[in-house]
Amino acid sequence: MATSIKRVVGASLIGTTIEWYDFFLYGSAAALVFNKLFFPEADPLTGTLLAFLTLAVGFVARPLGGLIFGHYGDRFGRKTLLVVSLLMMGAATFLIGCLPTYATVGAAAPVLLTVLRLVQGFALGGEWGGAVLIVSEHGEASRRGFWASWPQAGAPGGNLLATGVLAILAATQSDAAFLSWGWRVPFLLSGVLVLIGLWIRLSITESPVFQQAEPEETAPIIGVLRHHWRDVLIAIGARLAENISFYLITVFVITYAKSTGIANSTVLNAVLIGSAIHFITIPMWGALSDRLGRRPLYIAGAAGIGLWIFAFFPLIDTGNFLAITLAVTVGLIFHGMMYGPQAAFFSELFGTRMRYTGVSIGAQLSAIVAGALAPLIAVALLKDFGNSLPISVYLGAASVLTLIAVFAARETQGRDLAEKVRA
Repeated sequence: MATSIKRVVGASLIGTTIEWYDFFLYGSAAALVFNKLFFPEADPLTGTLLAFLTLAVGFVARPLGGLIFGHYGDRFGRKTLLVVSLLMMGAATFLIGCLPTYATVGAAAPVLLTVLRLVQGFALGGEWGGAVLIVSEHGEASRRGFWASWPQAGAPGGNLLATGVLAILAATQSDAAFLSWGWRVPFLLSGVLVLIGLWIRLSITESPVFQQAEPEETAPIIGVLRHHWRDVLIAIGARLAENISFYLITVFVITYAKSTGIANSTVLNAVLIGSAIHFITIPMWGALSDRLGRRPLYIAGAAGIGLWIFAFFPLIDTGNFLAITLAVTVGLIFHGMMYGPQAAFFSELFGTRMRYTGVSIGAQLSAIVAGALAPLIAVALLKDFGNSLPISVYLGAASVLTLIAVFAARETQGRDLAEKVRA
């Protein structure tokens, strides 16, 4: 018996929220404490750079996770692989909360941290494609943008959860207590969240579109490279501005604010408010893409964030809470205009028995050059130039590349996912 679309959406949303909670928790901790705990011998900014390097390692593992999960997801179905990805992510995050620090085991501490970050990246590389596809393939074409955008809301949902927990700890603990043991609490909480997500995710049925599709004669990766290489390039380009902007606005902003003397609680609360609005508006953009098409909204979001970033950092520099909140919130609204329609847009580019592979490879390859490097490049630019303008130019250039990619794509709104799409 087929699962109702609302139940499928709920299972996907809860699962992606938990996985993004795990992933973003690491990014926030890298900005706040990992430099002191795992790289204490470096100066503060270099230590932060090294901490962000371990953050980037997780992105490097994401294409491999996307390829392997995509291959087996296209062969055997979406549901089983989604359960595996959730378990892997949860275990790695819980174990990060148990890690000894540099003061206890020396150089072994950052090595263990890096290994667990690789596992996180591998799991998330397989999670995203499966979560958006199982919703896209359950829902009707006329409302696909709306339904498929809900798993996307798991990103701000997870960030909201991670930032909220960290904000509470920052407000209720001294800096010494948080550095000593408080930072471990959010990581250990992941174990409870994973059990809840696992129970819900096991309750849904496999995608009906996948069950009805005939197997491809070749391996999914061969089919993608043969028939959809252009669509993979479009997906990579489309994600540049979206991915870079998100990590600058939600992760690097913490480091940037600290460098200007702004309290952690101020910027964390601003990100918390921005993420809440982001969570609400993503499905709205997805629904609007069902009426206007995927490309118009994506183009507006890419152009908007490319311009807004030049106002973003001056607003942060004011140190005013309302100005910082405005900077983060408007930035995330523009991001949502791309991210909301993205799930349906990418799903509609590929044929069923190579869709998991195609979506995962396109999205995760871009994550290496976009999200993985964004905090690293931003910290390096800040260190070399001492101001934010080069960082704004960096995102502005990425926005131009994203606009080129989306203009080159064909409109996919309303496509029948049961059809064998060929480039």
